[in-house]
Amino acid sequence: MYLYDTLDREFVADRSAEFREQVARRLAGEITEDQFKPLRLMNGLYLQLHAYMLRVAIPYGSMNAAQLRKLAWIARTYDKGYGHFTTRTNIQFHWIKLRDAPDILDALASVDMHAIQTSGNCIRNTTADPYSGATAEELDDPRVWAEAIRQWSSLHPEFSFLPRKFKVAITGSAKDRTAAKVHDIGLMLRRGRDGQLGFEVIVGGGMGRTPYVGPTIREFLPAGRLFSYLEAVLRTYNRYGRRDNKYKARIKILVAALGAEEFGRQVEAEWEKIGPAGDLPDTELARIRAAFAPKRFETLPPVSAAFEEAKASDPAFARFARNNVKAHKTPGYAIVEVSLKAIGETPGDATADQMDVVADLAERYGQDDVRVTHEQNLVLPHVRQDDLPAVYAALAQAGLGTANINLISDIIACPGLDYCALANARAIPIAQDIAERFADPDRAETIGELKVKISGCINACGHHHVGHIGVLGVDKKGEEFYQLTLGGSGAEDAAVGQILGPALPADQVAEAVDTLVEVYLRERAEGERFLDTFRRTGVAPFKEAVYAAAH
Repeated sequence: MYLYDTLDREFVADRSAEFREQVARRLAGEITEDQFKPLRLMNGLYLQLHAYMLRVAIPYGSMNAAQLRKLAWIARTYDKGYGHFTTRTNIQFHWIKLRDAPDILDALASVDMHAIQTSGNCIRNTTADPYSGATAEELDDPRVWAEAIRQWSSLHPEFSFLPRKFKVAITGSAKDRTAAKVHDIGLMLRRGRDGQLGFEVIVGGGMGRTPYVGPTIREFLPAGRLFSYLEAVLRTYNRYGRRDNKYKARIKILVAALGAEEFGRQVEAEWEKIGPAGDLPDTELARIRAAFAPKRFETLPPVSAAFEEAKASDPAFARFARNNVKAHKTPGYAIVEVSLKAIGETPGDATADQMDVVADLAERYGQDDVRVTHEQNLVLPHVRQDDLPAVYAALAQAGLGTANINLISDIIACPGLDYCALANARAIPIAQDIAERFADPDRAETIGELKVKISGCINACGHHHVGHIGVLGVDKKGEEFYQLTLGGSGAEDAAVGQILGPALPADQVAEAVDTLVEVYLRERAEGERFLDTFRRTGVAPFKEAVYAAAH
């Protein structure tokens, strides 16, 4: 992974010192909350319903054991003993005291971490495939490009005050594990006809009040021209983006208004003006790429006797292997997904003790490498198959052995009204109700891949628009109701879900999801996922069953 040099460390230290002075002035009453708000947001500090929340950047979801241990220490020392991993692959601490914020930033800086650009109308944390460097599917390691974007965009003088927040995702594989098509910019690595590396460039995706799957504005962009092209996209947005109306300020609104063809034409014209001078020098890309040199793997047999014996003798481990263990590019190794979706718990939450356990496992068995997924789970990307039984045993003892990756209880949920001042309704209890309804692991495996995503408001931090089953909290005269959508996808077959019908009260949501699942099990053809069946049958059988049951 990328390691900070002297320049990086000075940059972060200066920012921390600057914020310490700003906090001192606020605590002394020298500046008002209105004056302080833009300063704290630039450092990832929000004022939520009950306390301050600090959002810490985990660039492209990648960290080492020392960094994860520091997050655990912060959770114990300054919070209530846990942190919340988000769909932006960051971590949030929800119970921060203002006076402690500068000390936390200093602690983060000590392990090359920060909270810069986790808020504000700037380029936020660029996300990447959590299997980067571990999967045989990828054309190139997208972390190289994500790190280059991080360095290019950090406090960029032209793009630090955009019309609205701006999000980028990069995938190196045909399989999209980043939801690239519902980002402001989605970059998908491709090979040209001559074997040249490049990107398909998708612009204008997004969720929230007006969800869009982003259109492709360039089928193939030579990789070496990426940064001048990004500059052209951002300049076009900066020039025409709606600064007069925050609800119409995202780039998706501009692309939809102009049309993808016209927007692309304007980007190309701007790109031509910028020329090669805007491209990243080859020497700089090589410097960054060196930080992601391939790991040294042992030469191992493709089949591990220890792994096979453990699966045969332990049904719980066999289930974990089926659902949470994924293929690695190197024989004898595996990718391990660590579910933060134990039945009845808050999706995405990890206690300080659990973070320490994962850090220890990464150090001992996983080449000191931990990833965060946009689906609010963790990944140990490089584990020897021989070590999988020991890794599972330690995870299970820590309450992290839930074998439900991509199953119905692997639910994305935002913090909702339990924490967030923007929310209309709670999301966490709904996620817990649904997970408990499908707690039987045999039934969950029978159902198969089914992605449930829950947001507490229209801002869609829980990605409900692209859930196979999406759940949106709405306020109806002071009461919490929930609107269901079906058929969404955040993968390479991205789609925005279709509204099922009138919103339901909180106590009917889990029952409605159960009904939807029963319709799917009745209607599905051989080998079909829930999403496949819905796309074949349409909404009618699902809608009829839910509202017949509700009345």
